Amino acid sequence: MRYCSLALSVVLWFGTASAQYGETGGEWRSYGGDKGSTSYSSLSQINRSNINRLKVLWRWSSPDNAIQESNPRLRQLWYESTPLMVDGVLYTSTSFSQVAAIDPASGVSKWVYDPESWKAGRPANVGFVHRGVAHWSDGNDNRIFIATGDRRLIAVDAETGRPIESFGAGGSVDLTEGIPRSERISVYTVTSPPIVCRDTVIVGSVVTDGMNTKEMPPGHIRGYDAVTGEQRWIFHSIPQADEYGNETWEDGSWEYSGNTNVWAPMSADEELGYVYLPFGAPTNDLYGGHRLGDNLFANSLVCLNALTGERVWHYQMVHHDLWDYDLASAPNLADIVVDGEAVKAVAQVTKHGFCFVFDRVTGEPVWPIDERPVPQSDVPGERTSPTQPFPTKPPPFDRQGFTMEDLIDFTPELRAEAEESIRPHRIGPLFTPPSLEGTVQMPGFGGGANWAGAALDPETGILYVPSFTEPFLARVAQPDPSRSNLRYRDAGSGAMDELRGLPFWKPPYARITAIDLNRGEHAWMKPMGNGPRRHPSLSELKLPALGSGPRWHVLLTK
Repeated sequence: MRYCSLALSVVLWFGTASAQYGETGGEWRSYGGDKGSTSYSSLSQINRSNINRLKVLWRWSSPDNAIQESNPRLRQLWYESTPLMVDGVLYTSTSFSQVAAIDPASGVSKWVYDPESWKAGRPANVGFVHRGVAHWSDGNDNRIFIATGDRRLIAVDAETGRPIESFGAGGSVDLTEGIPRSERISVYTVTSPPIVCRDTVIVGSVVTDGMNTKEMPPGHIRGYDAVTGEQRWIFHSIPQADEYGNETWEDGSWEYSGNTNVWAPMSADEELGYVYLPFGAPTNDLYGGHRLGDNLFANSLVCLNALTGERVWHYQMVHHDLWDYDLASAPNLADIVVDGEAVKAVAQVTKHGFCFVFDRVTGEPVWPIDERPVPQSDVPGERTSPTQPFPTKPPPFDRQGFTMEDLIDFTPELRAEAEESIRPHRIGPLFTPPSLEGTVQMPGFGGGANWAGAALDPETGILYVPSFTEPFLARVAQPDPSRSNLRYRDAGSGAMDELRGLPFWKPPYARITAIDLNRGEHAWMKPMGNGPRRHPSLSELKLPALGSGPRWHVLLTK
């Protein structure tokens, strides 16, 4: 998309709510509304009776547009930033890592700060993408923090838009310091906002997926002093020698393996002083023969003490990941009541369709999580984990695994074509590993719940989860040894071919599921979007909504 704009439909002010979490007073002080990532506002002026009458009051044009016009080689990929609303001002980042303050009544920029991050070149993985900024104040000092595409943590004065020279070195911190193999911007960057907890700024990273080497930068997490920019601590996402979890990286693989990063937004509990980190998969996607073992802290929800960086608890949701099942969204903090007992909970939705729920103080599962046997790999050199975690509650919110019963059957002809298309590939239950002939993986790495995350109603304890039902063909092959030191790697895997422009699997193709976290049960599920109901092969069947993707985002109001 060449031009990006931010549209604000209506400006609402000063609501009230008694809930412990969820934003009040028209504010939106963190990426997910509050630091518990509820994506909830107590405002009630917009409701089902008037939402169809909303009108656009103004549009804001990103300052990236002028830069792109004068630099034709630069290309914004998507505009993914969610503005903060702090003390009556909107603060947003842009795809080129600029920061802007906007008057919410008029849409006029109060100031724009350009750290010229874009001059360093195209950032890792998906290019010029950025999701937002963080805010901090001690009552007098009022700061906006951005972790830029060119790997800097910058503190900006919220009133003036000028960098705070006393922070770090002249206003910024070099985020590549202390990160092995992070020299190239094409392999290491930042896209999601940092989070501030108890005056500590916590920063994650993006590490490129699917490279040709087993050596990659690790996604270590750092905490910085919000005033000085001094690094307070580093948490090694891949445990170093003699650290907890190091033995889960066999044969010294911890020394060269990478990724295992937090690229998604994070959450925090200011009262406890804890930060909750959703970690992604390790190097390399689809093949783990160079990193045998469970690979902590990949695919784990990790709770750290925000002041010290010490691990409080963790839970690994995928052992020895071969499916690119990153924890791709911010955890949701919820105060719930289970069997009559109050629980300070944290819920993590996943790409593979689960909602894991823990006591956020102790890390104990709210409901039992079973380790169940799963299919094993026959790719040479691979060693799959014999079991994987399956929550007993809540039920999965999207389709898991693939069988012949999952093929479309709108008509006998479409069913026969679907059976023919699937025949060359391997199918099976969730966690069926990648293979040489190609495995139909459901959900695919882009399916289930992704970075859009979920929204929580803090008054009812209901979690609303948008998800995308899409398989992925996971196939590996031996690469050219002159170009790669991996024994096997992704062999051009990707989305499955459609039949006459139709998905070959049954709908819904996108959905929203309401999960009652007090009971661990689904309240309801609805397809999101009409889907291909008007396709020539289906138009006479008068089908209900089929759902359409690929990604929905949920904003929850009172």
